[in-house]
Amino acid sequence: MAHALGTSTAPSGGSTGTNQPALDSDEVRQAREDLAACFRMAARHGLEEGICNHFSALVPGYDDLFLVNPYGYAFRELTASRLLVCDFHGNVVAGEGQPEATAFYIHARVHRNVPRARVAFHTHMPYATALTMTDGEPLIFAGQTALKFYGRTVYDRDYKGLALDEREGDRIAAAAGEADIVFMKHHGVLVLAPTIAEAWDDLYYLERAAQVQVLALSTGRNVEPVDRAIAEAASRQMRAGDADSARLHLASLRRTLDLEEPAYRS
Repeated sequence: MAHALGTSTAPSGGSTGTNQPALDSDEVRQAREDLAACFRMAARHGLEEGICNHFSALVPGYDDLFLVNPYGYAFRELTASRLLVCDFHGNVVAGEGQPEATAFYIHARVHRNVPRARVAFHTHMPYATALTMTDGEPLIFAGQTALKFYGRTVYDRDYKGLALDEREGDRIAAAAGEADIVFMKHHGVLVLAPTIAEAWDDLYYLERAAQVQVLALSTGRNVEPVDRAIAEAASRQMRAGDADSARLHLASLRRTLDLEEPAYRS
């Protein structure tokens, strides 16, 4: 299902001489470790699919370089040093290997066209993806966890097959609009966020909300949405503390991995 991207490799290292940080700065190392931790924990929760899904984050201090997982590795294999630095033209600026083709065409175009999306997580996680395969809107907003996403989602119904060119990447970026969560019809989900911590927090709770909804629907009884006014108010309450909660959530998973899978930092 995955396709390698034929990229060229440019030399890595050092500052560009334009007051931008070096690619081996402490800030960049922190981003690498945070992203590697998200890959490892996503694998634990079964949020990935083989070697086909991908997370990316703009390199701290840059608006035109992004970290992304290399083609051919499962999430549970990824480490901070294995992550690639790519530019928007398909060049691998630092790291060994290549990004998977759809990873490049989705993430490069999203980061380029949606500047607020400094982080983008794309998965085929089972419960959220299942909701993209049914009629109607994916989320019913019947459970409290789902209310975290009230008013923050968009449903891209225009499935065009694999994203193997810039046009499809541009189309997905345009479909995102101002949303943080893109349900991709017949495909999966795309989570956009300003930080790695917030992307992880949304990805995790989105799948939990989808899982609970699928369980509720499986009873065969009517699933009743929360009153709109209450849903809007609850969503505002959740959003008020989201950034801090997300930071603590990421710190928690890193402590767990430091004890059980410290190799993610290597």
